[in-house]
Amino acid sequence: MKRLLFLLLLTGIQTIAFSQVGHPADSLKVDSLTPKKPQAPPHENLQKQYDFGDLMGAVLHPHKKRDSLRNKSGITVVPNVAANPTIGGQLGIKAVAGRRLGNDPKTLFSVGATSASITTKGILYFYINHNIFTPGNKWNFQGNLVAAKTVTPDFGYGIGRAYKGESPTDSVLADPTHKVYPIHSQYYNIREKVYKNVAEHLFVGAGLSFEIRRNIENKDTANNATPSSVYNNRHGLPQGHYSANGFLFNIEYITRDNPNRAYKGIFFDAGIRVNQTWIGSTKNSLQLTTDFRKYFSLSSSSPETVLALWNWGSYLLSGTIPYLELPGTARDGTFRSGRGYTAQYFKGTKFNDTEAELRFPILANKFLSGVVFGSLQTGNDEHGTQLFQVFQPGYGAGLRVLFNKATRTNLALDYAFGRFGNKGFFLNLNETF
Repeated sequence: MKRLLFLLLLTGIQTIAFSQVGHPADSLKVDSLTPKKPQAPPHENLQKQYDFGDLMGAVLHPHKKRDSLRNKSGITVVPNVAANPTIGGQLGIKAVAGRRLGNDPKTLFSVGATSASITTKGILYFYINHNIFTPGNKWNFQGNLVAAKTVTPDFGYGIGRAYKGESPTDSVLADPTHKVYPIHSQYYNIREKVYKNVAEHLFVGAGLSFEIRRNIENKDTANNATPSSVYNNRHGLPQGHYSANGFLFNIEYITRDNPNRAYKGIFFDAGIRVNQTWIGSTKNSLQLTTDFRKYFSLSSSSPETVLALWNWGSYLLSGTIPYLELPGTARDGTFRSGRGYTAQYFKGTKFNDTEAELRFPILANKFLSGVVFGSLQTGNDEHGTQLFQVFQPGYGAGLRVLFNKATRTNLALDYAFGRFGNKGFFLNLNETF
């Protein structure tokens, strides 16, 4: 039976998956790990839990007695496999690692992640990111480096509301038929933020971010033939390249007990981004972002039974944002919002996503868990639709395979549905939020 579970899991990892493309599907906020010697809550008995390491040990060394918590590695390496009609088949590898710096048990986890992948359509993606907390949480350093040859599927501007006017360019921009326009480009991102702890659980920070796209290729861009060409012509943006370079100012409040799979607590981040032409940005802009997550454990005997709530929003206050930098589906900090739709299926200068998820164990040893979830996305457009006027739903269910019980690292397999014929399989490491 154990050998059968092992083979089924490996098969599942290589199953064709519909992923939200345009950015890596994983990030530090979800692919972080706890220290090598984790401190479990009194009510969480890790010895009774069964993870992927236990399964491998049972299959490879069936007669060997082993301590399931001994020698847990601080590094997890997994295949990065996905596929959809836009990117083709994707094959790659990703690794995440982490530890707690110093001896203070209240210090938050310092983590790092990297990934490299290639697809059958010639798309390349590489990134490294980090989130480091110094002992006692006095300072926090967050940053990432991305280099990619990528494609972004474009389904038009707005929240999917039908355009009823007579303007041909507005009709193209709204894309009422939901035709997809693949946009190829070279993408580079360098971002670094430094946070200072100013009170218990509270941080303030500042930094810089450089988002650079070159060699943008979108067929039929002449004569306002695609949504991106209409947007670029209206807002005075070049068709083939842009830079969105700006200063970042953030405030963050954290009480959640684990970034991989929280049982309780709050995560909140609010920030201002100020793009400026004098540091190389194509246009000036002022943007507000908010990210709020709340976790409720529903059982003292089974703390993994959790109701999780999430609200993410991004709002342009002034100026112009390049088309591929508009907030939208899966444009949150972890690139996972709006399951059921590809990245940026909906987009606007103002955008908000609200999600709820119920998480529950299936097996008594916690090796398999389940989730059910739902989401509502809303945004504005350029022909009169306002934020919170139209909502687009998404919903689905999924399985979780316990990869590392000491760090609450899960392999997440979700199947989600949206409107306009959207549906797909999403494979990630750790919870969506």
